[in-house]
Amino acid sequence: MSTQPRLILDNKSFGLTINRLCCQLIENHNDFKQSAIIGLQPRGIFLAKRIHELITEKTGNKTIPYGSLDITFYRDDFRRGEQHLAKPTQIDFLIEDKKVVLVDDVLFTGRTIRAGLDAMMDFGRPQLVELLVLIDRRYSRHLPIMPNYVGKTVDTISTEKVSVEWKETDGEDKVWLLKK
Repeated sequence: MSTQPRLILDNKSFGLTINRLCCQLIENHNDFKQSAIIGLQPRGIFLAKRIHELITEKTGNKTIPYGSLDITFYRDDFRRGEQHLAKPTQIDFLIEDKKVVLVDDVLFTGRTIRAGLDAMMDFGRPQLVELLVLIDRRYSRHLPIMPNYVGKTVDTISTEKVSVEWKETDGEDKVWLLKK
């Protein structure tokens, strides 16, 4: 058994995957007049920002609400001794009665998404919440949470980790499967 990292998405596939996700969103949300995009801190914001920019470019709609949401104080492990640093939440619009697309890079246990749903409710009650993830680790769920939009599904075991590299922080877009 190899302990070498395995490349899941290279730079080209990464871009094609984001483009496909945008096309699916446009197909389902049309003009985005009643929709908003919210990225989860810390790494879901990179995907959400790219999705927002590409949808704006493809639709010509420059008024699509976009925000970032920190879930630090909503995590179920917040008070268990682990160090968590809060990041800024920037939601300058009402989500009341909107169709919200919640965005994260990797869906693993579902606990981050649960915390995101709890945190989002402080900004109103959306009409609908959809989940978009770049990578779905489908056999690792602790909670019954399923994404509506998936870039790539990866079957992993508990001794593996999915690492998403972003051009903004790591120099190039790639996704790796690593051994812990």
